[in-house]
Amino acid sequence: MRWLGPPGRTRLRLPRQRRSTAATAAGGAAPLLLLQVPILLQIPILLQIPILLQIPVLLQVPILLLPLLVLATAADPAASAAAAPASVNIVAFGNERDGFSEDNQQPSLIWSYLGRSALISQIDSSLSASHVGNPVFTEYQACIFGNVRLVVHDCPVWDILDSDWYTSCRLIGGADIIVIKYSVNDKTSFQELKDSYVPMVKKALNHCSVPVIISAIGARKNGVSCTCPLCTSDRKSCVTTSEGVQLAKELRATYLELHTLDDFYIQKYFGGVLEYFIIQSLNQKSSEKMKKRKKMQKCHRVQPPQLEQPEKMPILKGEASHYNADLHNLLYCCQCADVAFYPEDLSTAVEAHKIILCSVSHLFMLLFRVKSPSDTHDASIVQLAQSLFEVEVGDPFPSSPRGVPPCVPPVRVVVKDSVFCSCLPDILHFIYSGAFQWERLEEDIRKKLKDPDKTEYVLEKVKCILKTPGKLNTIKDCNSHQIKRLYNTSLRLFFNTPVLADVIFKIQGSTVPAHRAVLVARCKVMAAMFNGNYLEANSILVPVYGVSKDTFLSFLEYLYTDSCCPASILQAMSLLICAEMYQVMRLQHICELYIITQLQSMPSRELSSTSLSIVSLLKKAKFHNSDCLSTWLLHFIATNYLIFSQKPEFQELSVEERNFVEMHRWPSNLYLKQLADYRNYIHSQKCHCTVM
Repeated sequence: MRWLGPPGRTRLRLPRQRRSTAATAAGGAAPLLLLQVPILLQIPILLQIPILLQIPVLLQVPILLLPLLVLATAADPAASAAAAPASVNIVAFGNERDGFSEDNQQPSLIWSYLGRSALISQIDSSLSASHVGNPVFTEYQACIFGNVRLVVHDCPVWDILDSDWYTSCRLIGGADIIVIKYSVNDKTSFQELKDSYVPMVKKALNHCSVPVIISAIGARKNGVSCTCPLCTSDRKSCVTTSEGVQLAKELRATYLELHTLDDFYIQKYFGGVLEYFIIQSLNQKSSEKMKKRKKMQKCHRVQPPQLEQPEKMPILKGEASHYNADLHNLLYCCQCADVAFYPEDLSTAVEAHKIILCSVSHLFMLLFRVKSPSDTHDASIVQLAQSLFEVEVGDPFPSSPRGVPPCVPPVRVVVKDSVFCSCLPDILHFIYSGAFQWERLEEDIRKKLKDPDKTEYVLEKVKCILKTPGKLNTIKDCNSHQIKRLYNTSLRLFFNTPVLADVIFKIQGSTVPAHRAVLVARCKVMAAMFNGNYLEANSILVPVYGVSKDTFLSFLEYLYTDSCCPASILQAMSLLICAEMYQVMRLQHICELYIITQLQSMPSRELSSTSLSIVSLLKKAKFHNSDCLSTWLLHFIATNYLIFSQKPEFQELSVEERNFVEMHRWPSNLYLKQLADYRNYIHSQKCHCTVM
């Protein structure tokens, strides 16, 4: 007798030798089953054997222990069934009797189990039919594990799948366990089962994980091994073990071989396997019922209030930099020009600014005596400066630069090279635009000269002018994608230094040197101040009021470099006030963005303990026309209402501001009321006994 199963199923194997029930009762040793238990089974736990996840455990358990293990494993399902009675539906197909059997009155497998199992009680049977003319099946109802209802539909003939497919699908779909029976001595019926009805069963199952037990019943009549032609012919009429195992693999079923339907095979063998799957079905139903109960309890339970998201904060849009455009416009308006380039015949003049030229070229630093020849360390630059330009400082010319105070003498520069002088406006345009549009400069000079040799000559001179001392310039070094912007780094060299300075600010008892050309190009208020009918237009010393020295230095640093890095929120607010005073809007937006970023990154604990007054920042932002920042600060106070409402500064808000904060506060009053009610409900539920 054998019990085999495909991978993933329980497999039992019994020795082939037969033992009568009488011999076993007389004191013979009970046969051993080779029990291969997957990790999902609870048997290894009961035997106190360590469990290794996803590794099957191979046990040798006496067959007489199987009912005890089944009863022990059934303790939990019985307890759950006592609380809520459950039911298990079993559908059995097939006939265990062969067509040539002399004992056609022997009881069926299902009836034998129900009548002999010690766990079954209150058995009732009835004959039923799905429709008139269809094969009749037997319905058994019994109780197992005390009060668990067991419903069995035993269909001895497979024709029901052909005659009434709807009823067959309904039976298989509602089954918890399926039992397929056949006789090992009826090869014809087995072949029909394998070819015709197994595909129909698989289709009805539709990939459902319903356990299937295949029972091969009977002792093969040609059990003695023989090689004569007669026995070989007889052997073909029996169903071999390998054929049964192959069928079980196809259905992912558990395979059993029952030689006889006596107490040993029915109770200890078939009954143990069937009861194991009954227990698994009860456990699964109990788990599903518990999940459903928890879901229902969750639906009927009072839900905590949902905290809505705070309102979105206003978005501040930054302003694009117009640094290069400001300096480029300075070349066309010619404000505060302090140098003029003339040809040798003094016929025309091209005005420029020493601070801009020196910021991009060491040659102009040498030309305007910012550096001495000994500081240059490059003889080629000195030779080029002497061969191209000649600086004359003396009497003013008729077309003297405009906007320069009388105390600052103009500088006249004579360009000795006529070809280079004709291209000087284009070269200055290239320098003032940031010295990174090399392709445009090449095109402009080529159109003007219309001579490749002269064009190459002028371009080589420009490269030498922009040359870094001690380094060789090549054509590829002047490509636009490789030439970096020069102003925002080179003008920093002249920030807060007296070199080429033509104005001095007096602030808090200290002096700060600066350059009118940079101030006029970058700030409209200072452009009007130095070029209008104001006292500062003809004065070198200019007093500054209303701001600190550090704040004004940060303001000048932005004008020179187009960047600023405030050290704190208060310094950023002071710089914002200075930017509003001189109408530099982009700097004002940068300060607003810095303040917002710092406040957003501040944790709630730090925000509640900080000495920084947000209300004071709000009032300063409103006073200095920073509408974006003031609106954002109001939203920030409303979003952190529970923190700011506890601070004394909260009382300094105006009535209009207080109404805005109360309207947009987070969390809202409604949520806080719902939260208090929910806490009271939870507290009242904990005070009562959940059992009683």
